Amino acid sequence: MDINSSNIEQIVRQVLDGMNGVPAKAAAPKEIPSKARVAMLTQLEKFELKEYPMPPVGDDDILVKVEGCGVCGTDAHEFKRDPFGLIPVALGHEGTGEIVKMGKNVKKDSAGKPLAIGDKVVTCMIFKDDPDITMYDLNKQNVGQGAEVYGLIPDDDIHMNGWFGDYILVRGGSTVFNVSDLDLDSRILIEPCAVLIHAVERAKTTGILRFNSRVVVQGCGPIGLICIAVLRTMGIENIVAVDGEAKRLDFAKEMGATKTVNFKDHKGIEALAGAVKDAFGGYYADFAFQCTGSPVAHANIYKFIRSGGGLCELGFFINGGDATINPHFDICSKEITTVGSWVYTLRDYATTFDFLKRAKGIGLPMVKLITHKFPLEQINEALEVNLKMEGLKIAIVNK
Repeated sequence: MDINSSNIEQIVRQVLDGMNGVPAKAAAPKEIPSKARVAMLTQLEKFELKEYPMPPVGDDDILVKVEGCGVCGTDAHEFKRDPFGLIPVALGHEGTGEIVKMGKNVKKDSAGKPLAIGDKVVTCMIFKDDPDITMYDLNKQNVGQGAEVYGLIPDDDIHMNGWFGDYILVRGGSTVFNVSDLDLDSRILIEPCAVLIHAVERAKTTGILRFNSRVVVQGCGPIGLICIAVLRTMGIENIVAVDGEAKRLDFAKEMGATKTVNFKDHKGIEALAGAVKDAFGGYYADFAFQCTGSPVAHANIYKFIRSGGGLCELGFFINGGDATINPHFDICSKEITTVGSWVYTLRDYATTFDFLKRAKGIGLPMVKLITHKFPLEQINEALEVNLKMEGLKIAIVNK
């Protein structure tokens, strides 16, 4: 075989591109239809499949063929009550898909990784022209402060603004990440996992959360279960999960919990706190994560924490009501350090990709979180299953 310098250069370039998740040869453009479907929430508890003309792709835009999207609790809230006043709206913000067309100015993703047709991507924030949020200072603001998210923006003349559809138009000013090295189920889990990466990073700012910490996680829905997984990948092994459903508590052990406590087995907060203490071998928790949207659960969790311990509250994405606590007994006399956590920053989003690889590497069954998959045509049924809490993570998956 005759290998000259140009051959070597080409081989090296192909190898490096492969390491960066870039195909050695650009994928052939796929045929793009003139119209595409969008699952539009047109009234409470009713999605309608609407067909719209394919929008033009500007010089800074990316057209993505949707492969799948998780159903978030936020989608369920909007479906049931429209708390954000967005109807009509194309929902879906836990989505991923394949690039089928790109504007001439699009070369790299938000982390500097090359982008090409055929790459698998996810989106995070839409920055617009906010000078306080830049690619180079990623911790300034979280997603809820001055930025928008696909799937939670008002309808407009483009319509393809959410991941519940056949295609989504990712416009200039958006953040996008090349995640071609992750499988579809892992990509669907990126957004909710980023919520927990952020929460744990917030918890670490207290200086209390360490390798040998005794940690209690209250609530074993998708958020609590992912919380356990994140803690486990950090090397924390003494984790007690609290929930009222035996199946979820069993799954908590698969995700890394050492012990579990079913609150239905204990009458009153004192008995429940005692059970948590017993699960830790006679000690209260050093740190607690409150992952439910229940004010009662928030009021209870202080009783699980030792004096000088810490708490991260992340269960209230929206106003879930007031919680009754005693500031003296619950906070002051015990000198509890409390942090709140809400959604994520752009840096947390990027960190999540490595978390998912690490979780897979140590054998955590992350993709088992996705218990139900529905086609786009059955999106109303998918939301009903979510509201009935019949599974864990519900997903819309396109063929």
